[in-house]
Amino acid sequence: MDLLRALHDFSFNTSLAKLFPNLFTLACLILLVWSVVPALRGVVDRGFVLLTRLSWAIFFLYGLSGVLLAVSGLKVASAVAEAGKTVTRYGFLPDPKRNLEHWMYTIFALASLYFIEVLIAGKLIDRRKGLYFLPVVTLFLWGCAYMIGRVAIFPGEQQATGQ
Repeated sequence: MDLLRALHDFSFNTSLAKLFPNLFTLACLILLVWSVVPALRGVVDRGFVLLTRLSWAIFFLYGLSGVLLAVSGLKVASAVAEAGKTVTRYGFLPDPKRNLEHWMYTIFALASLYFIEVLIAGKLIDRRKGLYFLPVVTLFLWGCAYMIGRVAIFPGEQQATGQ
């Protein structure tokens, strides 16, 4: 269980951690920057496809560990207080709604990854026209990846203002 928690809670401790707090957010940020090239050229290169698949793999690792932790009864850190305390392990008041938000952003990220695959394959929209939307979808994916981590740590607006 500690290994699952360590894998799921892994984060970077750098000054740039605000842009990419963990591996999934970093992969999504690189995907966002790289998506401009296929959007402008109208052709997807092999590297972008490989990075997309790597993002899927990282998402799968975080997702699998998260599901296993949830099945064992654990919730995101911002949703519950530490044992014997009235605050979370990050020092904020607990906000139980954040657990559902964490799952919501995870579902949005999953849908975004799938939609990137649809755009790359050209199944729903003509590939050349669909690639114009690639930076928008990857921006949304990066935002979801960022918010997955943010809601796990910080309380919601109502809890932060004491309402």
